[in-house]
Amino acid sequence: MLTTGMSREAISAFLGARKSTILIITALLVALIATLDWSVGNTFSLGLLYILPMVLGALVLRPAEIAAMALLCALLRARFDVPSTQLELVLRFIFASLSYFISALLVTALVRNRRLAVENLARVQKEQNLRREAEEQLRVLAESSPAAIMTTDHRGVILAANKAAADLFSIPDGQTLQGRAITKYLPLLDGALSMDGAAEGFRTAAQCYGRREDGEMFLADTWFSTYRGKDGVHLAAIVVDSSEEMRDREEQSLRQLHRYNRIAAAAVSHDVRNLCSAISMLSASIGEKHGLADDEDFRSVIRLVKGLEHIAELDMRSHSQEAVEDIPLSSILDNLRVVIEPGWRELGGRIEWCLPQTLPHVIAEPRGLLQAFLNLAQNSRRAVQESEVRELTVSAAVEDERMVSVRFEDTGPGVACPERLFQPFQPGAEGTGLGLYISRALLRSYGGDLRFESRQRGSCFIVELQAA
Repeated sequence: MLTTGMSREAISAFLGARKSTILIITALLVALIATLDWSVGNTFSLGLLYILPMVLGALVLRPAEIAAMALLCALLRARFDVPSTQLELVLRFIFASLSYFISALLVTALVRNRRLAVENLARVQKEQNLRREAEEQLRVLAESSPAAIMTTDHRGVILAANKAAADLFSIPDGQTLQGRAITKYLPLLDGALSMDGAAEGFRTAAQCYGRREDGEMFLADTWFSTYRGKDGVHLAAIVVDSSEEMRDREEQSLRQLHRYNRIAAAAVSHDVRNLCSAISMLSASIGEKHGLADDEDFRSVIRLVKGLEHIAELDMRSHSQEAVEDIPLSSILDNLRVVIEPGWRELGGRIEWCLPQTLPHVIAEPRGLLQAFLNLAQNSRRAVQESEVRELTVSAAVEDERMVSVRFEDTGPGVACPERLFQPFQPGAEGTGLGLYISRALLRSYGGDLRFESRQRGSCFIVELQAA
């Protein structure tokens, strides 16, 4: 093997030599053979040796040049050949020329085939190296991914899975997911293999419940696709545990619900307290007028009114119990855009965002501020449903160093009674009629405000926020 390797290296080095060097060696060989053939006289011919320079010259010469060299070697052979008849000399010349030319062409073909084989081998090796590099990158990507990645065969048996998948399903150390049935952990994926259209391949995402090895349930976000394997339909899936996000979302929603309930209860208490005060004043007047101050039934009514007024002493708090923070206004508006633009497109409307390139941070609570913006956008969407032009313009500007204003201007019919906009429990309002009332209360709890600006056409609400 060592000898073969050294021979190949020698051949490669020789083939890589300069063309001029090979031509010089070829010419010297031709001259040497001709000299030897002349020196032996007419005893016998050394014409067979001309094949050596022909083979060597074929490495660098073109076919026409090879033919010329073959004729030259045949002439030299005929010049120092043994005595014979004229016909024999002609036939020997022709056969010698053909022999030299064909042998040289054979070497040329061998060299060309070897060059093509070397190039093909280099290309294959390069492709293999690229394939190995890609496979290594994919392996590292899968193993380092925080999301569970796995593939299954047509029976729902897991073929491959990364470490995150073993952690997600709480597989004990030293054991793997390979060879286990996916239906035990994610029944949805097992059912996807038998769905109509699975053989043609499809891609989709779904949220479902999964089960760990110890029986614990969790909420899973899955992205999966089917593809055709050797033995049937296979499935590839990415799974993420979204239980923590669901808990955070539901707890936040519950806090918001409690917060809005407090605001609604405060609004009711405020009105009840006003009514109780009016009843107390009226009762005192009636008692003095008719001399009922000492009447026990009348005094019981007074005590009932006082008790009801005491119950209604829940004041509307001017500040939110949620901790406000320094938040980027641009991120809240970006979230608003994601939420409301699909609904406006379905309506056939358009939203124009007139926002500066940079917006300051404001003092607010992110979820509450987004809810206030969303309430204004939804009101505008309902207002423009019957309008020919359905547009909403959202603009923002820094009024001074301390305040930032965000305007919501729509092309709706406008507001008939602006003075009643922020009153709770308005007749004819959708829902409870507390939307604008609660939105303004939320904004005021951040040190901001919500006000209405009159327009000849449409309506304009201005949200004022404290700059951080």
